[in-house]
Amino acid sequence: MRVRTGPKDPALRHARVCYDHLAGDLGVQMLDSMTKQRWLRQRKQDIELTAEGGRFLTDTLQISADALAHPRRPVCRACLDWSERRHHLAGTLGAAILTRFTELKWAMRDATPGSRVVNFTRNGEKRFAALFGASE
Repeated sequence: MRVRTGPKDPALRHARVCYDHLAGDLGVQMLDSMTKQRWLRQRKQDIELTAEGGRFLTDTLQISADALAHPRRPVCRACLDWSERRHHLAGTLGAAILTRFTELKWAMRDATPGSRVVNFTRNGEKRFAALFGASE
């Protein structure tokens, strides 16, 4: 019998905030997809944005790759997801993408005090699936 770790709440498993970036099923799916599409290059826990990834950010999400530089924070970092036991995308890029999803009204944090759940709108789920593959 497999023991599931992490949150029991399906919404928290699906999408949640981890510090300031997307975690849960959708966070892991996004990192996997971005690596598969060669927008990110990943070697174990080291992740870097590729030139194609920079173009994707600028052309599709209107995020400037140049604006991601921070003196004390990496652009890309692997963050172990406690429900999936796989990595999701952290760093300034992970934070910028979640902020952009909110700006586009694709997602919003649950209004319940203390909640870390991120709720995607129907349009947001469709747009996310178009960019990063269908949610399982």
